[in-house]
Amino acid sequence: MQTLPPPADDAIAHSAHLREIIQEQLIAAGGSLPFWKFMELALYAPGLGYYSAGATKFGRGGDFVTSPEVSPLFAACVADALTPVLRQLGPEAQFMEIGGGSGAFAETALAKLLANDALPARYAILEPSADLRERQRERLQSRLPPLLFELVEWLDGPIQDAWNGVLFANEVIDALPTPRFSIRDGEVFEEHVALDGEGRFLRTDRPADPMLAAAVRHVERQLPEPFAEGYRSEVLAQLPYWLQAVAGGMGDGAMLFVDYGHGRGEYYQPQRRDGTLRAFRQHHVVADVFAHPGLQDITASVDFTALAEAGVGCGFRIAGYCSQASFLLGNRLQDNLALAESRAADELARHNLRQQVKLLTLPSEMGERFQAMGFQRGVEFGAAFLVGDLSHRL
Repeated sequence: MQTLPPPADDAIAHSAHLREIIQEQLIAAGGSLPFWKFMELALYAPGLGYYSAGATKFGRGGDFVTSPEVSPLFAACVADALTPVLRQLGPEAQFMEIGGGSGAFAETALAKLLANDALPARYAILEPSADLRERQRERLQSRLPPLLFELVEWLDGPIQDAWNGVLFANEVIDALPTPRFSIRDGEVFEEHVALDGEGRFLRTDRPADPMLAAAVRHVERQLPEPFAEGYRSEVLAQLPYWLQAVAGGMGDGAMLFVDYGHGRGEYYQPQRRDGTLRAFRQHHVVADVFAHPGLQDITASVDFTALAEAGVGCGFRIAGYCSQASFLLGNRLQDNLALAESRAADELARHNLRQQVKLLTLPSEMGERFQAMGFQRGVEFGAAFLVGDLSHRL
């Protein structure tokens, strides 16, 4: 059995620095912070948080592999799905990717949109991490022809001016700092993070504020039975506000989200009594989300019912909801694979492409664990969601 090696000495020192900052904020706040605030600091504290510091995150040398790193076929299929939308919007359409990762998605998507004669007027990447932004810039500048690289722009915040286009996010919502709640004596409590007598992080509960309590009760009303005593999970009460903020001045266009998660009924199953929160380091699931802050990803699954509610609340219509496997198969995966195989150097390269497809689509890999949800306003996705509708799970 493969074991997770301990972090290097310099990484431990880095984590200890961030731990001290979090401890100081805990003390300044009166002894505890809401869990979402701990998660925010652990992931995004400038220069120290997991996504803000310089260690490799994506790919086989990092902590996890996302679909764009698995295969360029993923981005090619997404580009095919969004091509009809961009064509309907015309040459002034814009493309905004939230959280650009390694830059792998943008690299392939731009090339495919060029081949499809559906290039946007601007390809904007909303990336909060200065380190990741620089890595994306280096990759795209070295691999894209100047014509395509000139379209790329990095944003400090959402597009506030009026714009039409598409918004795409892969594995972004799962990394939003999420509140945690618990049920005690029939009341809603919020999970906080405090310190024990030796300065270690521990979880404790405080009465929930009205916004969180209302969000939990809203979820509970849609379930077959109330939450049991001691039930603990996550609810992203701020999701509608986040979505409205990142869309900014968006008018007509489409939004597409791909992430791991469940419909509400499956997310809040009675047997899932401690929610979906977990951490990742070097491709291992880490049970202790408080271990080594800044060195591990912290994530929670997406409640796709909540995402559907948020998108409709922003004035969009749901275009579709399906598994990643169904989405890719419905958006020319077989054609894109055949094209890639025809350009492959040898049989080994063709074999690798077929293995990539398996990783993206098999139920035991990413095919069912990840889902895609699209929204549209003033445009039509077309055939993007004709395969494998899962709307009955919402």
